Amino acid sequence: MEVKRVTETNNRGLWRSIHRVAASDTISGLIMLGFALAGLLLANIPATAHMFETIAEIHIGIPYTNINLSVGHWAQDGLLTVFFLVVGLDLKQELTTGSLANPKAAAVPMACAVGGMLVPPALFLLTVFLFSSFGPGPVGMDVVATGTAHELADVSQGWAVPMATDIAFSLTVLALFAKGLPGSIRAFLMTLATVDDLLAVIVIALFFSNLNAWYWFLGIVLCAVAWAWLVKRRRVPWVAVAVVGILSWVMMFEAGVHPTLAGVLVGLLTPAREMHGEATLRAERYKDKLQPFSALLALPIFALFATGVHFETISVAMLVSPVVLGIAVGLVVGKPVGIMLTAWLSTHLAGLKLAKGLRVRDLFPAACACGIGFTVSFLIASLAYADTELSGEARFGVLVGSLLSAAIAGVLLSRQARRFREHAAESLIDGDDQTDESDDEYEVVGEDGSVTVSIDKIRSSGKTERKTRS
Repeated sequence: MEVKRVTETNNRGLWRSIHRVAASDTISGLIMLGFALAGLLLANIPATAHMFETIAEIHIGIPYTNINLSVGHWAQDGLLTVFFLVVGLDLKQELTTGSLANPKAAAVPMACAVGGMLVPPALFLLTVFLFSSFGPGPVGMDVVATGTAHELADVSQGWAVPMATDIAFSLTVLALFAKGLPGSIRAFLMTLATVDDLLAVIVIALFFSNLNAWYWFLGIVLCAVAWAWLVKRRRVPWVAVAVVGILSWVMMFEAGVHPTLAGVLVGLLTPAREMHGEATLRAERYKDKLQPFSALLALPIFALFATGVHFETISVAMLVSPVVLGIAVGLVVGKPVGIMLTAWLSTHLAGLKLAKGLRVRDLFPAACACGIGFTVSFLIASLAYADTELSGEARFGVLVGSLLSAAIAGVLLSRQARRFREHAAESLIDGDDQTDESDDEYEVVGEDGSVTVSIDKIRSSGKTERKTRS
C-alpha cells in the first residue's frame, strides 16, 4: 500500500510538472519551434531525408470508411483536431465570461483582427501579380525557386496563407521580451489573436472545403446535439463523449469539411459556466486538461511534419520566390499595417476606445508579433496548394515570415518594456514619500512574471519630471 501511495504521488507530481510546462507560453512555444526546425532539417539532410519521407508516407486507414491517410496527414487532420478543440473551448470561454463577453470593451481588438486579416492577402496578391507581370518568365506566369513557371491563378490560391496569427507563438515572444509591459497590451494581443483564430476557422470552412453528400451534414448535426446533451450532465460519460467526438470528426471528413473543425464545433458547444454546484467553469476546466496534449503532443508533431518538406536546394533564390516573398511580406508588413491602420481608424473616426492609458502607437510592437503565422498558416498552406512544390514553398514562406516577425517584435517589445520599466522605477522613486496607495498601481500577472503598470501614472510622472527639469 505504501509503494502504491508513493507511485500515485509521483504520478501526480509528474502530471503537475507536465501541466506547468504546457501552460508556459515560453516553453511550449520554443518546443514547437524546435520541432518545426527539426522537420525542415530531417527532410533535407541526405542521411535522414529518405527515412523521414518513408515514415511520413506510411498510410493508416479506418476500417469501413473511406479514410486512409498518411502519417503526415494524420498529424495535420487528426492530431491538430486536439489543438482546434482547445481553440473552441477557449473561444467559448472568452465569448461567455472572457474578453469577448463585453463587445464594447473588445471592439478595437476585434476590429484590428479583421483589419489584420484583410491587408496580408492584398499584399500577397500584389506581390505575385508584380512577379507575373515584370519578373522572369512569360507574362501571367510566376517563376518559383526551381525555375518552374506556374499560372498566376494557381499561385494566387495561397492568398489566405498569411492571414492567421499564432496565439501560442505571439504570446511566447511577449513572455520572452515584454516583461514589464502593461497587462492591457497583453490583453489586447490575446483578444485580437482569439478573434483571429475564429476568423481563420471561418475562412477554412468557407474556402477550403469540398462539400459532399447532404446526409453527412445530418450526421454532424446529430453528433453536435449528442455532444451538447452529454457534456451538460451532472456526471459526464466520457466514453460516450469520446465516441461522439470521433464520429463528428469522421462525419466532417466525409462531408468534405476539414475535419479539424470538428474540434472547434464541439468546443463551442461545451458549457462555459458553473453547473451542478461545481466550483470551476466546465469549458475552462476541460481546456486545462487538454492543454498538455495540445501544446506538447499535437502541435509539435504537426509542426514536425508541416515543415518536413524536401527541397532540391535551399538557396537565396527561394527567398525571392514570389510565393515565399509574398507570404513573408504579408506576415511581416501586412499584419502590423492592417492592425495599426484599423486601430487608428476605429479610435479616431469610429469613436471606439482603447484600454485606459493606451495609445495607438503603443500597439505597434504587439502588432508586429501578430505576423507570426505558424500553426494555422501551415495548415492553410497545405490546403491551398495541390501542387507539392507550391505547398512546400508556401510553408517555407510561413517559417521565414514568422521568424522575421518574431525577431522584429522581440526587439521592439524589449525596447518598449525597458522604457516602461524605467518609467515605473522613476515613478516609484518619486513616490517614496507617499502612502502605500501607489503600490496598487503594480501587480504581477501571468506565469511569465509580466507586470501590469498604470500607464497614466507613468506618463504623468514623466511630464512632472520634465517640468521640474525645465
